[in-house]
Amino acid sequence: MAIAPNKENTEALRSGKLDEISSIYKNTVEGIFDYATTNPTQQEVTTKGTLFGAYNSITDFYQNIKGYKDEESRFKSIMYGTGLQKGQKAFDLCKDFAQLGKEALN
Repeated sequence: MAIAPNKENTEALRSGKLDEISSIYKNTVEGIFDYATTNPTQQEVTTKGTLFGAYNSITDFYQNIKGYKDEESRFKSIMYGTGLQKGQKAFDLCKDFAQLGKEALN
């Protein structure tokens, strides 16, 4: 949910209507999942299967994996744009999950 591009995708996720989820969102989730399950840094004891690892997968994806048209676009996304917003959403969701458990996902 932290990386959902809009309210419609979030609602589709919550209601289980997976056929209504955008292809951009599906591709992003695939990229983050691939990174989380195959990158050596994500297989360390400190990250694999941890809440920190989930957060780290999202932020690393936007900082290192996602394609940008140039380095300036990457920098702007990480510092001021989508990369920053998705990282903050992921942090907030992880913080809430650590405090509330699965109730944070509702």
